[in-house]
Amino acid sequence: MKYYTKVNEKEYIIEIGQDDEIVVNDKQYAIDFRRLAQGGTVSLLLNNRSLEAVVDERDDHWEVLTEGELYNVSVQDERAYRLAQARGTGLDMGHEAVVKAPMPGLIIRVLVAEGDTVERNEKVVILESMKMENELRAPREGLVTAVHVSAGSSVEKDQVLIVIGDLEA
Repeated sequence: MKYYTKVNEKEYIIEIGQDDEIVVNDKQYAIDFRRLAQGGTVSLLLNNRSLEAVVDERDDHWEVLTEGELYNVSVQDERAYRLAQARGTGLDMGHEAVVKAPMPGLIIRVLVAEGDTVERNEKVVILESMKMENELRAPREGLVTAVHVSAGSSVEKDQVLIVIGDLEA
């Protein structure tokens, strides 16, 4: 299974295989992971390197303290990641984010224009599909760099609707 992970703003794609091996961004590691009896403490052997960490689960992420460093970790499995991307609520995995049509439909309203700044989860497009209105949201904060649709447009699944870039762009 593949997991999309963000650790303190760095992004990783982790694939968990069989026989105690994982692949992180195409690099293979031998792993042994154990939860210890003490609250939230875990033990990890990673390519024969021993680590201990304290893990505290928060609302939608974890805080991990290891070797004196605190890491903020967000994880989504492949299915949740793809659904969140379609809804515009997924992890930001790059410098440019796109809002795509999750299904074919008709654009009812476009709520942003090129040059607008948006916040993460802000509504950007209303798409009608299968007799339902769907609110598509910004996957990250940033500057709207392109709007490829207008009200009344018909769209296909995975068609790019909005592009969001960095605020400094």
